[in-house]
Amino acid sequence: MKRLISLLVTCAVMFPAMGASSFAAGKAKKIVLEGSTTVLPIAQKAAEVFMNNNPDADITVRGGGSGVGITSLIEGTCDIADASRAMKDAELQKAASKGRDAKAHVIAMDGIAVIVNPSNKLSALNKKQVAAIYTGQISDWSKLGDGMGKIVVMSRDSTSGTFEAFGALALGGQKVRSDALMQASNQAIASIVAKTPGAIGYVGLGYVTDSVKALTVEGVKPTPETVLSGKYPYSRPLFMYTNGEPKGTAKDLIDFILSKEGQTLVEEEGFVSLK
Repeated sequence: MKRLISLLVTCAVMFPAMGASSFAAGKAKKIVLEGSTTVLPIAQKAAEVFMNNNPDADITVRGGGSGVGITSLIEGTCDIADASRAMKDAELQKAASKGRDAKAHVIAMDGIAVIVNPSNKLSALNKKQVAAIYTGQISDWSKLGDGMGKIVVMSRDSTSGTFEAFGALALGGQKVRSDALMQASNQAIASIVAKTPGAIGYVGLGYVTDSVKALTVEGVKPTPETVLSGKYPYSRPLFMYTNGEPKGTAKDLIDFILSKEGQTLVEEEGFVSLK
């Protein structure tokens, strides 16, 4: 479903337009997007199409995690912060103290899929079991009916919006076990789980491929339909934040992502469109 997404690599890419280009000939309109590695493939693909349609446009897309993007927006070093979680009160207050008015734009929906290696015999867990694994109460697959041995727990790092969202949705605010292997990207977790028989991890829906097995949670599969309906328990919105109401190129690209064509790209990247 997914191509390999490299973190922290600057991709000069751009978004397709709705009709005639608004960019002045001979003058590039530069903006920078930074943040969530979950939102990254949506931003990259949409930006690529947009730039193809608007050759004077110049949009740079970077990863780094939701926290990195939000900090950049607060500090004024990016135009749009990609985030897989809502901004925290402390972040909003810090933005306001610097004269910035953070505005949220929901651009897609996502489900945080709990994944295991395809060799794992399990196909389902309930919320209690997921929480027990990630808080250290269950450390061996034999406790769950599979004789595979020690559970290798993979988690996103603390700068990740997916880490924050999973902590709230799956763990009720409890801390992730201290021996969890923290990773900087969805792709890193998916790759390690694909190669490690005893591993468990969690990734955005767009990172689920045939190389891993997505488990049902409370009997519900993570699919676009169950995410959009809210039946899947780990469903969440994906955001782009701007300083105030977006203008110029920033407005054009967000409008594009929310258009029919943009939402089709969201689906093509494995995420859930709003329409």
